[in-house]
Amino acid sequence: MSPLLFDLSKSPSVASQFVAEMRNINTQNDRMRFRRNMERVGEILAYELSKHLPYDTVEVETPMGIASSKAVAKPIVLATILRAGLPLHQGLLNYFDNAENAFVSAYRKHHKDGTFEIKLEYLSCPNLEGKILVIADPMMATGASMVIAAKQLMEHGTPAELHFVTAIAAVPGLEYVRRMYPKAGIWMGALDEELTAKSYIVPGLGDAGDLAYGEKTQY
Repeated sequence: MSPLLFDLSKSPSVASQFVAEMRNINTQNDRMRFRRNMERVGEILAYELSKHLPYDTVEVETPMGIASSKAVAKPIVLATILRAGLPLHQGLLNYFDNAENAFVSAYRKHHKDGTFEIKLEYLSCPNLEGKILVIADPMMATGASMVIAAKQLMEHGTPAELHFVTAIAAVPGLEYVRRMYPKAGIWMGALDEELTAKSYIVPGLGDAGDLAYGEKTQY
């Protein structure tokens, strides 16, 4: 598979409105709206990704005869990083409704000097051998979470294809993921240029998990 890089914002569409509403501090207090917009971005990116998957020709029996159609040739596994990734994951699952699913619990463990490391606490994954693995995380900031998740997931088998899906990516994170997985497809809602000193995306949208589900206690 040739590496794919897709930026939804390059072609203006209604998806641009969904991303704008997720970024807007005046609408972010509506958690249901935030989650639904994230889900809709996932649906649109699922559709765009679907155009580049392998297909088999199948015959479907209708009440009037036989129709020739297409079906995805390989099983799909949708993986996401808890908790922030759940709405984006649901958008993908709305379109790839027969997919198997994998879940990774990962978070930033912050240190007093301002640095952090990615800690994994939980992973649930089916056999990935020969399947299409799609890893979704709403924010690709440094890319570290996605890379670590991919490494851990692929201990369960070598997928035929690997794709990363994100609502908003930062250039440093995009470059890191592409360097670590040069053959993977990357599907973005938008691409931002900068990271803060604490590795948050600028302008970004803030903490996607908090906006979707409420603030959490930091440990």
